[in-house]
Amino acid sequence: MVDAGKVFIARRTPPGRMPGMWEFPGGKIEDGETPEQCLKRELHEELEVQVTIGDYVGTSVYAYDFYTVELMAYRATIVTGEIKLNDHAAMAWVGAEDLGKYEFAPADVQFVEMIRRGEIEL
Repeated sequence: MVDAGKVFIARRTPPGRMPGMWEFPGGKIEDGETPEQCLKRELHEELEVQVTIGDYVGTSVYAYDFYTVELMAYRATIVTGEIKLNDHAAMAWVGAEDLGKYEFAPADVQFVEMIRRGEIEL
């Protein structure tokens, strides 16, 4: 999600994989869903907000020891609701210049670098 030149990030909650690392919220596509429908559903489940999904901005493929993940990033904007953290320990709205202060899950790092280089505009 983006707003006023900042991007929304959230910190993973223990237990689980990579607890304490930061990420761009989202989730797994269910049968019959498009990536856009998935993102809209996941942001509602995880954060209790309704969003509009905008342009596709890129894909990151990362091979962890336990599986390979393909992340697809889209611009999203909150339409209604106040953010409530259901699946995360913390949240932040961060400008491109401050993204390097956070430890991101490896699959998300490609998007962090794209934002920092200006390839994804906030």
